[in-house]
Amino acid sequence: MTKNRNSIYSALLANLLIAALKFIAGASTKSSSMISEGIHSTVDTVNEILLLYGLKKSRKPPDKLRPFGYGKELYFWSFIVSILIFGLGGGLSIYQGILHIIEPELPGDPTWNYIVLGFSFLFEGTSLIIAIREFNRGRKGAAFWESVVNSKDPTSFLVLFEDGAAVLGLSIVFIMMQLNHAYQMPVLDGVASVLVGLLLVCVSMILARESRSLLMGEGIAPETQKKIIALAEKDQAVIKVANILSTYQAPEEIMLMLIIYFKQDLDTADITDAIERIRAAIKAEYKLVEFVIIQPKAYTTPNP
Repeated sequence: MTKNRNSIYSALLANLLIAALKFIAGASTKSSSMISEGIHSTVDTVNEILLLYGLKKSRKPPDKLRPFGYGKELYFWSFIVSILIFGLGGGLSIYQGILHIIEPELPGDPTWNYIVLGFSFLFEGTSLIIAIREFNRGRKGAAFWESVVNSKDPTSFLVLFEDGAAVLGLSIVFIMMQLNHAYQMPVLDGVASVLVGLLLVCVSMILARESRSLLMGEGIAPETQKKIIALAEKDQAVIKVANILSTYQAPEEIMLMLIIYFKQDLDTADITDAIERIRAAIKAEYKLVEFVIIQPKAYTTPNP
């Protein structure tokens, strides 16, 4: 989590520095695409602040109101970030672009635009490299998309997708700006804004899907479930595990519930001791399991 926070800080600093530059350049050169990029960077800056806020809130200790803690605050704010990318980033960029397609304006001196784009590539590219490094550390050899889907920490891929979209958006603006000034086609400036907006909409839909899945409550992998069942069934008091339920309360916190058939000749004290043994064994083997709830169930012999 600390490593992911480093990538958030780097992205926040990069976006904060270049957002102002893009707006100044866009206003002075009447460039719709640069204004759209300014909107993009501003939204990304707000997003990083919200992610940091979500991280802080998720570490709040459990209380009477939230006995299982506040870990899912991070998932909630990650979902809000994806909505902001869609509405403010994508929506406003598309709107701005359509206005300039309908009423294109002749561009001013492009020098400042190119200077700002150069600095933007430098800052956004550096932030993207940091995000890629942090993401790859957690992949452990898995495929890229598999790592995104299986990740329980949205900060690991949110910043990566944001920075990737930022660099791709800058490339689109750079190409369209060159064509605009080479062929005196100011409509391309609006087209660039629309393309950047559509890019952000696509990214936001991917992020919203993953954040929603985490917010709704993803469980542990089937392979891990089988291992936990086998671990519980090793106990001499257990007949078998009837069911296993799990959910991630936070990226590093799992709540687990087991419904277990215990042997019929056990008294209450024996079952209590067995529950404590099983709970201790699971928590010793799986450090992310914070809560282990075990429900005993009477076993009835099936009819022949």
